[in-house]
Amino acid sequence: MNTRTGALDAVVFGVDVQSGDVRGDAPSYALVVFDGEHLERDVVSHRKLRRRIESEEPAIVATDNMYELAEDKDSLVHFLGELPDETKLVQVTGAERPEPLSRVASRHGVPYAKEPMKEAEAAARLAAANVGQEVSAFTNTTEVKVSRGRSTGGGGGWSEDRFTRRIHGSVKRRAREVESELQGAGLDYEKDVTEKYGGFSQAIFTVSARPQDIPVSRERAGDTRVEIERERRDGIEFRPLAKRRDHVVVGVDPGTTTAAAVVGLDGSVLDVFSSRTVDTADVTEWIVEQGRPIIVAADVTPMPETVEKLRRSFDAAGWTPQSDLPVDEKQHRTREEGYDNDHERDAMAAALSAYDAHEDQFDRIAQKVPPRVDTGEVTARVVAGEESVETVLADLGEDGDGDGGGEAEENDEHQPRELTEEEQTIKELRQQVERLQDHVDSLEDTIEEKDDQLAEKEEQLSQARSDERIAVRRDREVTKLRRKTERLEYELEEERERNDDLEGKLDRLKALWKLDHSNFADVSEKKQGLTSVKVVDQFTTGAIRQADESIGLIEDDIVLLRDASGAGRSTAQELADVDPKLVLRTGGLSDVADTILFEHEIPVAPAEMVTVQEVDELAVAREEEVEAAIEDWEERAEERRRDRNAEMVDRLISEHRAGERGESD
Repeated sequence: MNTRTGALDAVVFGVDVQSGDVRGDAPSYALVVFDGEHLERDVVSHRKLRRRIESEEPAIVATDNMYELAEDKDSLVHFLGELPDETKLVQVTGAERPEPLSRVASRHGVPYAKEPMKEAEAAARLAAANVGQEVSAFTNTTEVKVSRGRSTGGGGGWSEDRFTRRIHGSVKRRAREVESELQGAGLDYEKDVTEKYGGFSQAIFTVSARPQDIPVSRERAGDTRVEIERERRDGIEFRPLAKRRDHVVVGVDPGTTTAAAVVGLDGSVLDVFSSRTVDTADVTEWIVEQGRPIIVAADVTPMPETVEKLRRSFDAAGWTPQSDLPVDEKQHRTREEGYDNDHERDAMAAALSAYDAHEDQFDRIAQKVPPRVDTGEVTARVVAGEESVETVLADLGEDGDGDGGGEAEENDEHQPRELTEEEQTIKELRQQVERLQDHVDSLEDTIEEKDDQLAEKEEQLSQARSDERIAVRRDREVTKLRRKTERLEYELEEERERNDDLEGKLDRLKALWKLDHSNFADVSEKKQGLTSVKVVDQFTTGAIRQADESIGLIEDDIVLLRDASGAGRSTAQELADVDPKLVLRTGGLSDVADTILFEHEIPVAPAEMVTVQEVDELAVAREEEVEAAIEDWEERAEERRRDRNAEMVDRLISEHRAGERGESD
């Protein structure tokens, strides 16, 4: 059977040091790119190797020593973390105690020569054949973190509270989008959010999946950013590329619901499954994943055609009972095993009964096999191939004529006659062979025709795999472009909102400019001699800044305070820094605010002295009333200065007299 896996359906990079050392001078690497059919050879630097891995995303990066790519454990973990999501690092020579590459290549029939390019090619071919250990430093748990994309210290003319609220709202909105995508993909996750003013400061999703299985990508756009990081293991872990395939006994129960069970050569049940939707190919694939069948068994006689096809496909021995196994016998034989339905019970009973029938033979074979020889391989050839133990051992290069060899051979030769039941089974099988021999000739033509069809199908499958690889790469690019488009659309929407705000502000500034510079030539004659007034709702720092942001406050402006009470020193200083021409107040000023404005010689007058008319968001007043209010303030200011000077003189005189009295005393 063809047991090739998906490794040959994708690109494999074989790597070996060409010159230098990763711990010292910058090394160069022999690189072999293998896609299952073609080879590409190149010599690259460490940096170029990493760039090619990042851009081409091979399925496997294969090497005979993982520390040729990283100088120590921390560097190796960093290297693994930078690999593309679909790329594995494979050490083809084993795990913690690697073998020489030459020995591994020889064992698997891969060409080898002791030069870097040949060693890189051997590593690539071995990895493509599922030889080696995957090097892993991360678990299958991934942390997706949605957080702020910029500081909340304010910016761009926004008030700090509004700016912070907007950022936290954006983080909350993006976190909900990420959660929706995780739910849509059916992924298990845990969520931990940190709530802040206006939304979230961050949201962390711990997802039970690898990054490539998560429909969210790393991004940083405007107010938010998304970071993806796999959970790191405590150390480096090795996992074989292919599962170990031991020799097993298989029981099959065909029908509307097909069931199969696998039993090891020690009599233990390894696995069982059943399904209503699988076909023969699916059952074959499942069995291949469990091990290499020596015996394929059924619980009825004669063997059903479906089971017989499976037996032939594995070139295994067949086993059926003398008569159909009774239900109570099957229940008794499987009483200590777990199963979900009667079909699984029947398949398990067939496998266990076949094992019972051959248990003594398995034990005798195991006793004859030397310690260094694979007992399963010898058992398979003796049981399924009907060879003697000695013949198999001789073929495997072992000496089968050791102590007791002649006796063992004699025992093996007369083995069938030890059990009457086995003698009867062999006789029936020989008779069946004689009857079927006549049918073989007619089947040979059919086999040849099927072989031709199979070759054609394999060619079609190869083309389909090539087309599928192209489609997968195209779909991957489409997905990346779609995510980029969504991000750009989001940024465009933000820019449009910002543009709308700026256009509104521009319109207001244009209107103010007309009031300040056109002398009202574009309004009626009755409005000649007007000047603009800028309205501030309250005498607070926030209200002053908001007015500055929306309409702009500049020197020589006329400012109307709708509520002048409550201002402190810093608020009064904020307004004084603008240096307005006149401040019209509604209500009374605090003493400290009145003092600061007076010291900065900023005229202040009651709002009742000037007639203010509002036009939309703007306001106007007659220039003659404004000038009159300023003149009135100047008169009051002059009188206030005189009073202040008089008080100062009186204070100085008092202090002088107090000083004279002190001297006379």
